[in-house]
Amino acid sequence: MSATAVVRSYYAAIDESRYDDLAGLLAAHFVHDRPDRTFEGRETFVAFMRDDRPRTDTTHELDALYVDHDDERGAADNETSSSEVAVRGRLLGADDERLFGFLDVHTVEDGSIVRVRTYTD
Repeated sequence: MSATAVVRSYYAAIDESRYDDLAGLLAAHFVHDRPDRTFEGRETFVAFMRDDRPRTDTTHELDALYVDHDDERGAADNETSSSEVAVRGRLLGADDERLFGFLDVHTVEDGSIVRVRTYTD
């Protein structure tokens, strides 16, 4: 799966409350840096999304994806495949109310998201 497909699947898994699928997209050592906190570890992040997220009636509207290079290229046999995918979008409430805009920068290595850095407006 390409890095952009992995990233799109990440948002779909969160929006559709598919937490096992979300866990499958993240590396065990996953880190999410947000303006308000940092999550370290896949299990910590998935547990927050499943059990402690303040609002679960939200969707991510993706406006644009930017890739640092052609993520369809494969790595040589002894290299790690790594891409950065930046996503510009909006978090919407249940009534399609815009809650805030965001820019997420995903680091994808060998088909798993290892880090997300989130910036909000």
